Amino acid sequence: MYGLSRKVGAALARLALCAAILPGAAQAAYPDRPVRVIVPFAAGGGADIVARLVFKGVGEQLGKAFIIDNRGGAGGIVGADAVAKAEPDGYTLLLGQSGPNAINPSVFSKLPYDARKDFAPITQLTRYPYVIAVKKQLPVDNLKALIDLAKRKPGTLTVSTAGQGSSAHLAIELFMRQAGISINPVPYKGAGPALLDVVSGVVDMTFGDAASASKQAQAGNVKALAVTGARRSPLLPDVPTVAEAGVPGYEASAWHGVLAPRGTPAPIIHTLQQAIAKVLADPALRARLAQDGIETVGSSPEEFNRALLAEIDKWHQVVVDAHIKLE
Repeated sequence: MYGLSRKVGAALARLALCAAILPGAAQAAYPDRPVRVIVPFAAGGGADIVARLVFKGVGEQLGKAFIIDNRGGAGGIVGADAVAKAEPDGYTLLLGQSGPNAINPSVFSKLPYDARKDFAPITQLTRYPYVIAVKKQLPVDNLKALIDLAKRKPGTLTVSTAGQGSSAHLAIELFMRQAGISINPVPYKGAGPALLDVVSGVVDMTFGDAASASKQAQAGNVKALAVTGARRSPLLPDVPTVAEAGVPGYEASAWHGVLAPRGTPAPIIHTLQQAIAKVLADPALRARLAQDGIETVGSSPEEFNRALLAEIDKWHQVVVDAHIKLE
């Protein structure tokens, strides 16, 4: 009997060791039911499209449905808060974005969630720049000429934004500070109306999404002067970055990422990150997103966490300098 007990004890010890060594061994069944992915914006927008494309592939990888749940409202706060307060079991995820996760902590006087502490980063999915597009009547053909005009006439040029405190608005504020100019931001309800009023000549310029701005530029309706990202956009290969065009060190990109509630087990995070990495490596997916000027990224949870914290700090300083505050 004593020998049998020793054998049973040894077998149990070996099983425990295997569970400790093999990532995900303790949650080998995950997922065993559908997973809900909350997108904190309305259906049909950029974040919604990215979520549906990526999580269709993730569902195929893991053999369970990943259901997109659009919960727009309050600049992404409603959806982000729902995930922050969800059970940390891997069955509720957030399609994060630079607005609710990196900018809202600074522009809103009070948030129901802590962007630094209430989420477990899984991976960054994408990044995408803005295009500085000016109305065709404006007497400038490059970024240096635009900056010179703004310096000669401080506070007279107008720039439309996708909304007060949006990522495009903060990209404009950062540009003004680094270029040493003053222009007047005009908030709109979305990037579409903001670009259309540049086409019609109502405002002088905008920081628009690459897909829409490139089409208007190619049609001759606006002039694309620069791209705000670290690299040129494949949609506008002849248009320089802001840094190339005369503002060294400038870079402003928005992004999407996947986060879970804080406390989600590490093996589940690992399973999701690995599945998403395989999806992002698909050439067809990368080509589809590139049509909208979106670059796929992919990162480890640790890399994404470092990038997220750096973004929060970067935009906090811009918000403080520009005295932006929303209720």
